[in-house]
Amino acid sequence: MAEATMTLPRARTFFGQPPALGFLAFTEAWERFSYYGMTSLLVLYMSQALFMPGHIGHVAGFAAYRAGLEAVFGPMSTLGLASQTYGLYTGLVYLTPVFGGLIADRLIGRRGAVVAGAILMSGGHIAMAFDQSFLLALVLLITGCGLLKGNISTQVGQLYAEDDAAGRTRGFSIFSMAINVGAVAGPLTCGLLAQLYGWHVGFGLAGALMLMALATYLAGYRHLTESARGPAAREPAAPLDARQKRAIAALFVVMAITIPHSIAFYQNTNIGLIWINAHVDLMAGNFRMPTAWFGGAMDSFISIACVPFLFALWRWQARHGGEPGEIAKIGVGAALAAIANLVLAVSAALSGPVSPLVPAAYEIILGVAFIWQWPTLLALVSRVAPQRLKSTLMGVAFLTLFVSNTVIGRIGALYEHMSPAQFWAMNAAIAASGAVLAVLLRVPLGRVFAEDGK
Repeated sequence: MAEATMTLPRARTFFGQPPALGFLAFTEAWERFSYYGMTSLLVLYMSQALFMPGHIGHVAGFAAYRAGLEAVFGPMSTLGLASQTYGLYTGLVYLTPVFGGLIADRLIGRRGAVVAGAILMSGGHIAMAFDQSFLLALVLLITGCGLLKGNISTQVGQLYAEDDAAGRTRGFSIFSMAINVGAVAGPLTCGLLAQLYGWHVGFGLAGALMLMALATYLAGYRHLTESARGPAAREPAAPLDARQKRAIAALFVVMAITIPHSIAFYQNTNIGLIWINAHVDLMAGNFRMPTAWFGGAMDSFISIACVPFLFALWRWQARHGGEPGEIAKIGVGAALAAIANLVLAVSAALSGPVSPLVPAAYEIILGVAFIWQWPTLLALVSRVAPQRLKSTLMGVAFLTLFVSNTVIGRIGALYEHMSPAQFWAMNAAIAASGAVLAVLLRVPLGRVFAEDGK
């Protein structure tokens, strides 16, 4: 009779999602913690310590590296060199996932690629602890991120059946939340440790958390699969018709429109930190707030916090017939980025020390601008791109960040040749150009996308 009362054990889930999502989300949270923690220190470390006399000569291969940069860009000061190095590093981080995907698909599989990427990134963070291996550290981090970043996101999608759109959306929402949690915690914690105990302690924490990411992924390794579910992806693809070609061309135009916004946005973790460190009164009583706390942590937190309010606004606008379309939303994001940079321009034009409320307002506005622009672009690509090219075009969308960050490094080098007010006004103008382009092209692009939706 005892058998009659027995029940099957309930399947274990992660917030109602496949258990593997938990391992992927925590892996990404630790990885983003390490990435943003390290990035929030990078330009300050280079300009204030590593590239200064007595240190710069210790970096292996640096003379050849500097000669190569100056052959392209001309003679570079310490700050110009730091800014260009930052731009190349953060730009290549968004380029290498294209090759990481090819390696995973054709050679070692996605699980092997993520493990290899995590190992390389862990080695890169360890190498950051020594002046001599700085360039090697950047190479390892760029290569490792290329293997890990795109492939772990692809694995999230593989957890769901092809027709489970709602489940996939919830899964990616949880995964994105993990990214933003890491992006908030990394600069706060690594920045504090770097200020209290030195640069390498901050970098060391980033390395320790990267090892946590590797351990978390290995713990969930058996739950993860290699290939997407369903045979549809393997069916022969039909040639693109004229309508699809127009849609793809229009997507490339929209991606180009987002580049000015990204240039103005991501300057916050480059010259933004240099300006804050030099001009903002960071003292709170006897405690000096770490400059790195303003290096992306605040805008990432705002990006999390404002989502419910923004969704409520869009629903209200929709009920009243006025929710902006995708191009208009991208334009709003660019306009907000322009306003954020104008806040710094106006403050820089005033005399005296700047209140920390100013960079706080700058970061808050940037966080809201990001939510208007970047998720809208990804959603547009996902909706409009032909089925056979969705992944490819999504990768191309990330390449806009490669272009933007590379340009950021070059623009940052101009900081020493302009007043701070002029520099931030220039960045505001760059972002505003994206808003203007969105206004001018909204109607013709909207027609193409409406045609594609028929």
